[in-house]
Amino acid sequence: MSLSGAGTFEESHCGDGKANRHPWYPPAALTGDPIAEGKLLMRNTLTGQKEPFVPTSKRTVRWYTCGPTVYDSAHVGHARTYLSFDIMRRIMTDYFHYNCLYQINTTDIDDKIILRARQNVLVKNLSEDETVDFDALSAMADKALAEALEKAADKKAKSAKDLEDAVAKSDSKAQKDQEDLLKQAKLKERNLNEDAEEIARAKADPDKDRIKLIAASKSVLADMLDREKGHTITDHSVFNAHARYYEREFMEDMDALGIRPPDVLTRVTEYIPQIIAFIENIVGKGMAYESNGSVYLSIDDFKANGFNYRKLSPAPADSKGGETTEAEMAEGEGALGSDAKEKRSANDFALWKASKPGEPAWDSPWGAGRPGWHIECSVVASDVLGETLDIHSGGEDLKFPHHDNELAQSEACLGCGNGRQWVNYFTHTGHLHIHGLKMSKSLKNFITIRQALENNTARQLRIMFLLQAWDQPMNYSDQTIGDARAKESTIQVFFREVEAL
Repeated sequence: MSLSGAGTFEESHCGDGKANRHPWYPPAALTGDPIAEGKLLMRNTLTGQKEPFVPTSKRTVRWYTCGPTVYDSAHVGHARTYLSFDIMRRIMTDYFHYNCLYQINTTDIDDKIILRARQNVLVKNLSEDETVDFDALSAMADKALAEALEKAADKKAKSAKDLEDAVAKSDSKAQKDQEDLLKQAKLKERNLNEDAEEIARAKADPDKDRIKLIAASKSVLADMLDREKGHTITDHSVFNAHARYYEREFMEDMDALGIRPPDVLTRVTEYIPQIIAFIENIVGKGMAYESNGSVYLSIDDFKANGFNYRKLSPAPADSKGGETTEAEMAEGEGALGSDAKEKRSANDFALWKASKPGEPAWDSPWGAGRPGWHIECSVVASDVLGETLDIHSGGEDLKFPHHDNELAQSEACLGCGNGRQWVNYFTHTGHLHIHGLKMSKSLKNFITIRQALENNTARQLRIMFLLQAWDQPMNYSDQTIGDARAKESTIQVFFREVEAL
């Protein structure tokens, strides 16, 4: 009923032929296997179509899934991703009897973690500093709100202008990106207006409650405090404690959802020496370079060595603005990214970041710094699962730049080529939308897993996701939840009638 791997690869093909697909080498099936009476088909992002699933080695499946960046509570969008892969994993192990070695990695050091940990400490310090009276806090809140509103207005104006330019150039990819960015900018502006109302109410409170005012203005105050004082937070334990707290919460959420724990759970901070060695290998091969204490992978040198870039999210044929947009680069480098002038090309991405004041740092041949976002997955997955992964999974938003950059740095380091590839099958779950936009913490349009479980059972959430195509976008709404409850009721009635026979 399913295929076993022979340990070799067949001739390459380019999948569905759309969007400038790059060559993909199908793993060869073991002939004469009595269990291979049929084929298990898997939608492979590398080809854009369903492919017969064949493990590299017989019945063993080496499977890596990107885990959470543990800076805040997990939301229902995360639940969709990990429940979907849990369902796939159960089918492959319990029905097809594959021997799956399943690994998840926790990103426990990242720009988002650094920022949130620093902000929490600075807001806490402000709350405890009674020398800052109510009037002074009011002035701080007004200043922070004004700065946030100005920044949001600038972003909205830029998105509107970029959208006009994309339409004028008939660049479909850029147009879609800018339409999404403009929607996000408008939502953020609306959120800020709601913050302004909360701040106004707190300022008008006759009791002049400092704590209520800080709570009402926390989102804008935290950003301003970090800009002014973030560099003063130098204790590593602040970042570690923050990550551990949300890692524990995430694992508890997974257990509450009935998701099987991974066979292997890794953390970035436990792999710093291996990450440094991995980067040194790429530098030694001439495909990465140091600049001001940071190390970047050179896309030009990578291609010059015969490799392909952007395998998962190829630039459309009508894309007029080059391979990578400004928004994509910002997503890849993070909120604390280095000056773009350090890079030889705008498309190059960081393997190692020189640490600035207020950021954790480890010693390296290039000076004190920390890993870039993408490098962690390449290192931990290759260490545990070997130099070829059967399946690599994650959410739709990770295709580019995260997973494409993982592929590039892994192929550069491991020397993939000539019929061998780092990952054979990529699977990506579709976005979960709410009110027309992707559920996102930065947009404040999310529902945490714990909030969802207050009104729904884990089974109902699982059924809700099963009723939708796992690799397509879906809406989270009263209707989708209602459909899941109705389906659950139908199933329960059926089994009760069966038991009564």
